[in-house]
Amino acid sequence: MPIYEIVFYFFSLVMLGAALMVITVRNPVYAALSLVLAFFSASAIWLLLEVEFLAIILILVYVGAVMVLFLFVVMMLDINLEPLKEGFMRYLPAGVVVALLMATEFMLVLWTKGRFDTQAFPVPAPNPDGYSNTKAVGELLYTNYLLAFEVAGVVLLVAIIAAVALTLRQRSGSRRQNPAMQVRVRREERVRLVQMDSEPRQGS
Repeated sequence: MPIYEIVFYFFSLVMLGAALMVITVRNPVYAALSLVLAFFSASAIWLLLEVEFLAIILILVYVGAVMVLFLFVVMMLDINLEPLKEGFMRYLPAGVVVALLMATEFMLVLWTKGRFDTQAFPVPAPNPDGYSNTKAVGELLYTNYLLAFEVAGVVLLVAIIAAVALTLRQRSGSRRQNPAMQVRVRREERVRLVQMDSEPRQGS
């Protein structure tokens, strides 16, 4: 077996194991770290496919930014796992049914004759010298898939606006600061001078 296939199967098994740990471990911090390992393995597979740009973007964006944010939120919230464990058995049958359906669909796809053989996906020719996959991705993204790219941008913009709107909604019992009122405050509204007679010394 060539070294290329050995490395490919190694990172594939690591990625599958890490993805399985994401949904099986009980500690959310361990689940987030397992997802980081899955991202690293996926980027290594993309490097084998000579897609260096997407591999670096996966590391910088998802591992360097998104997963750090996930870990920060998980560790800051200090999630109580006891209520989550109480309802596990109640949703177990539905989860098993969904898992069996997904496994059946995967098996049907993999066992379809001729769908994933070398004739359907021939081995691509090696890239010539000076080839830039970043340029190739940009040309495809802004020509053939321009509409899908713009729609994805609009969806992300709507998600950002919705997240900001959710943080600004009025909730009972919550305290908020009003910067405009804080700026307009006067000294007389915050400080009060009180005139008091001095008390006599004890024993005098």
